[in-house]
Amino acid sequence: MIDQSVTDFIQIGYQNQEIHPLDVLLKQNQLLALIGKQALDSDIKASMPLPNRLETLDTLVDYAIQENVIKDLESERDILSAKIMNLITPLPSEVNWKFWDLYQESPKSATNYFYHLSRENDYIKTRAIEKNIEFTKSTVYGDLEITINLSKPEKDPKQIALAKTAPTSFGYPTCLLCMENEGYEGHINHPARSNHRIVRLTLNQENWGLQYSPYAYYEEHCIFLSQEHKPMKLEKATFEKLLNIVEQFPHYFVGSNADLPIVGGSILSHDHYQGGQHTFAMANAATEHSFTLKDTPSVEAGIVKWPMSVIRLRSANQTELITAANLILDQWRLYSDKSVDILAQTNGELHNTITPIARYKEKKYELDLVLRNNRTSQQYPEGIFHPHPDVQHIKKENIGLIEVMGLAILPPRLKKELVEVEHYLLDEPHQLDTSHQDWADELKRTKKITKETVGTIVEDAVGSIFLRVLEDAGVYKQNAEGKAAFKRFINSFAHSKGGEKNGHFN
Repeated sequence: MIDQSVTDFIQIGYQNQEIHPLDVLLKQNQLLALIGKQALDSDIKASMPLPNRLETLDTLVDYAIQENVIKDLESERDILSAKIMNLITPLPSEVNWKFWDLYQESPKSATNYFYHLSRENDYIKTRAIEKNIEFTKSTVYGDLEITINLSKPEKDPKQIALAKTAPTSFGYPTCLLCMENEGYEGHINHPARSNHRIVRLTLNQENWGLQYSPYAYYEEHCIFLSQEHKPMKLEKATFEKLLNIVEQFPHYFVGSNADLPIVGGSILSHDHYQGGQHTFAMANAATEHSFTLKDTPSVEAGIVKWPMSVIRLRSANQTELITAANLILDQWRLYSDKSVDILAQTNGELHNTITPIARYKEKKYELDLVLRNNRTSQQYPEGIFHPHPDVQHIKKENIGLIEVMGLAILPPRLKKELVEVEHYLLDEPHQLDTSHQDWADELKRTKKITKETVGTIVEDAVGSIFLRVLEDAGVYKQNAEGKAAFKRFINSFAHSKGGEKNGHFN
């Protein structure tokens, strides 16, 4: 059986033109060495039809465990799997040559090739991603997307125990986003990257890379990363690089997490952006309350109808668009309004920053600037503009770039917990987590619940909480006081385009 799997794996690579005919024997022997097998029955023919490659991969890894080549641990399985898939993955030089050759045909042809490769060689964990629970919530702002993230497997107790005693890092690669991860074997505290490839590119005369996310949250979820390990920083050069990316890849959006804790991303130590070919609800949200900027006449500007506080800038002129975005960033960094809890700094600690998103739309470049503030208080020690305690039973993690645009990434614990909520609502035996008690009781009081409707009711209620999460994270609330305060900020540097009174919003 294992001889059949070896033969089939090599044949799949040959048929997919991933293995050159002259390389078949070499790859076959390399595969045998990886799984600890000394010989192969040469009379075995490839299966007809050929089996699923990932199922064949599982068989090969299981054999290596059976033969004590590796231990039955998640990390060791992942390391061997990546090494096996590396056999059918071109070298970085070949990937880059093919990518940029196809780019001459079109940017989309190039990314289609690289995305397909990253799926076929199991760098993008397609099987794990399929486990995610996804649904939508219709709101006045558009359809919010909800994902309960089940793609990253939970570590078993043996793995956790070993990870505690193993070195967390050898100082190489410096972080998970460094280019030194390309081809890195990995260990119990570092993911396997033997089959990882990075496309090299230039952004504003800096060396950067393009890769896809192993656990993608949306279509063609990609990461643009600096070759230099340097911290994230929001500045004029950020807008230049974001627009340079959408100029090179006009079919992709790209955005940056904010550069401060609480409102920033999970990795602030390495400069990087996220992009892809997905249209989020925020991108379709309407612009209201237009205004003009004196020194950038080509730039269309306005407040976006969105639960968070978003300014949208549009222009065919990149230079003016960058100038306008930088003006707003500089103004926001120093802006305070105590009436709505916005302070630019306390005791020298800066609080204001921006989550920027760029796209190319209707022959114009577009920048959405999401205003962020990371202040804390006695009432809200985890963040004033962060999910408030009453919704943290669903979402308590930072609200980063992806959530800002309208896609909730919810923790895996909710898969089991929401089932227990449904049992509770139906008066069935349950193990309801106490954190959901008040919420579940409110649903019982206000909803007509049956076996047929309970699932939809719970999903809809989770969607409503995500909307609340976005509203909590918005620095200017969707009420009269918040809208007036937002307009005061706009008036500090701009003029309204319509409904003007003395050059200011009325």
